[in-house]
Amino acid sequence: MTRTVYVNGDYLPETEAKVSIFDRGFLMADGVYEVTSVLDGKLIDFDGHAIRLERSLGELDMRNPISKEDLLEVHRELVRANEINEGLIYLQITRGSDGDRDFAFPDPETTVPTIVMFTQNKPGMADSPASKKGAKVISIEDIRWGRRDIKTVQLLYPSMGKMMAKKVGCDDAWMVEDGFVTEGTSNNAYIVKGNKIITRALSNDILHGITRAAVLRFAREAQMEVEERNFTIDEAKEADEAFTTSASAFVMPVVEIDGVALGDGTPGRIAPRLREIYLDEMRKAAV
Repeated sequence: MTRTVYVNGDYLPETEAKVSIFDRGFLMADGVYEVTSVLDGKLIDFDGHAIRLERSLGELDMRNPISKEDLLEVHRELVRANEINEGLIYLQITRGSDGDRDFAFPDPETTVPTIVMFTQNKPGMADSPASKKGAKVISIEDIRWGRRDIKTVQLLYPSMGKMMAKKVGCDDAWMVEDGFVTEGTSNNAYIVKGNKIITRALSNDILHGITRAAVLRFAREAQMEVEERNFTIDEAKEADEAFTTSASAFVMPVVEIDGVALGDGTPGRIAPRLREIYLDEMRKAAV
C-alpha cells in the first residue's frame, strides 16, 4: 500500500512527495524532528512531543510553520489515511530553502520552513518479543556535538553507533563521555541497583526524553526510588538490571553490557513492570 504523507500543507502519495535539493535539512542537517507513537489508533503523549518540538525550534531560532491544533489534526489524518493501529508518526521541520547553499541562515521573512510527516506501520509494537528477551548493548565514546537536548536531525553518529553494536551481535550502544554514560543511540539509559532506579539528570548532554519523563513520573507514583545522577559503565555492569526508554520502544530491558550479563541474563523485575505501567497509563491518556 502506498502511504499518504504530508509535505508543506499537502497530503500526497509518498511516490509524489518532493523536497528541494537546496533544503537546509538536506544540506546542513538544519532541522528538528519528533516521533510520536500510535497505539490502538491513538496518539501517545502528543502534548509532550509538541512542547519539545516548540523548544527545539526555539533553541535553533527557527519559526514553527504549524500550530499545535493543526499539528494534531495532521497526525490524526495520517493515522486515519494510512490505517495505523500500532506504529509511529515521524515529523521533521527544517529551516527550508532559499534556492541556494550558504552557511548563513536565510532570511526567515522570505524563507518558509519545510515540514514533512509520514507514518510507519508497526503491528505488535506494544507486545514486542524483544522486550521479553531484553537487549544487549555495547559502550562507545560519545563524540556528538554539545547540544543533545535539541532533537535535531544530526543522527549520523548515533546511526554509526547502532551499526557498531550490530557488527558484534548486539542491539544498541550506550555512549560514554568523561567516564559516564550519557544515553543510548536513540534512547535514555537507566540502571537499577536494589530497588533504586538511576539515570542521568537532564542537561544539554542528553535528550529530554518524553517517554523518560512519563516513566519516571509513573515510577515515583508507584513508590519506586529514583536517583538522577551520572553513572559509569562499570557501575552499570554491576547493576541488578538496566533498561532504556524511547517513544518507539517504550521501556526496553537491557540484559547485557559489553558482554557482561546483568543478573541471570534475562529481564529483571523493575523494567517489565514499568513497561506495563507505562503502556496502561499511556493508553488511557491517548488522543
